[in-house]
Amino acid sequence: MGGHSHWAGIKHKKAITDAKRGKVWTKIIKEIAIAAKAGGGNPDDNPRLRSAIQDAKDSNMPLENVKRAIRRGTGQEPGVMYEEITYEAYGPGGIAVIINVTTDSKNRAASEIRKILDQHGGNMGSSNSVAWMFEQKGYITVSREEAKEEELMTLALEIGADDFRSVPDSSEYEIITSPKDFEAVKTKLEEKKIPLSSAEITMLPKNEVNIGEDKASQVLSLMDELEDHDDVQKVYSNFNIPDSVMEKLEK
Repeated sequence: MGGHSHWAGIKHKKAITDAKRGKVWTKIIKEIAIAAKAGGGNPDDNPRLRSAIQDAKDSNMPLENVKRAIRRGTGQEPGVMYEEITYEAYGPGGIAVIINVTTDSKNRAASEIRKILDQHGGNMGSSNSVAWMFEQKGYITVSREEAKEEELMTLALEIGADDFRSVPDSSEYEIITSPKDFEAVKTKLEEKKIPLSSAEITMLPKNEVNIGEDKASQVLSLMDELEDHDDVQKVYSNFNIPDSVMEKLEK
């Protein structure tokens, strides 16, 4: 996942600037409300809510905003009601794209997502047209500077990880878990005082589509515009852009 991970790293660096903080908070508030609606307002019993609250802390969101979002989700406080929709699509170069949306208007969201896809050489797919190309997994990354490969690999597999990946030229190790084991593995790594670069339940592609220089910029523009949309919570894709191509784009 060299190119894909590299792209994720670039996103991470620019993720929370002051200009974008309001947009980031809006997305987290939606996720907190949806998580509380689905699994209750107690984070101890609701891993999804617990994760969303951690995202709120990481982005310096005021605690009162978090509490209000939980109360809206559980119906204790009036407010806009959101629903979740997953769109499946194709992008430039034949890449597969899964787009998770949380919105108060399905018609508006569908129209706007379709327009973004059309403008960047993509198109909307039907249900399960691309979902079968992905697996839901726990995904944890650790900087190479924070751990020794052999020791981390042994530990990860001992505590229940499905896989450990050391990708050439990547600055991070990747630990893959089943969704049900994700929380336990993450907690045990934290107990061992291993700093985690990222930790999330995600959709990993079973196979990747290599993207050359001719389509790379178009693919990245599509991903950026989708992720920047107010209603889009997560975007997953199966593209891989080699580091050599990424380096040319960054110049």
